[in-house]
Amino acid sequence: MKQTPGYDAIQRQMAPGVITLDGFLGTDTRKLIDILNADDAIVRRAEVTHEEIAQRMQYFRDAGLDGLGEFMTIDEEYDVRVDSVRGKLPSPFGGPGMYEKVNTTVVNKRLGREVVYTDLHIHFVRDHGFYEGKGSPYRLEPEELIAVLGVK
Repeated sequence: MKQTPGYDAIQRQMAPGVITLDGFLGTDTRKLIDILNADDAIVRRAEVTHEEIAQRMQYFRDAGLDGLGEFMTIDEEYDVRVDSVRGKLPSPFGGPGMYEKVNTTVVNKRLGREVVYTDLHIHFVRDHGFYEGKGSPYRLEPEELIAVLGVK
């Protein structure tokens, strides 16, 4: 699939200093459509969907809210902490909403691995299949999310 002018505009919004200091693409020089297609291929090979990954991310975010700022054990296998920072961010993809600056840390105790993601990441994954560019400090590797979150 070829990158459209619409994706060009979105990619410009993802540059450092536009929405966030670091931007969303890191050192990745590929076109946005190529980043999306590469991550989509990884998710398809794992035989799950972006929606299933995002649902699991949302599940842990919601389950951890009760312990705001403290780790809570969820489903015996996971420790989850949800931290809120003042402010909201828009999506570089556009749309009507702003996303709270909420960080969710999920520790898979069985695997001894953890992932950290934001409310904006949940939107990225669910609505766009976007995990950020390679080299981004906040890049989420799809295989890591699938494994740590126990996406089936």
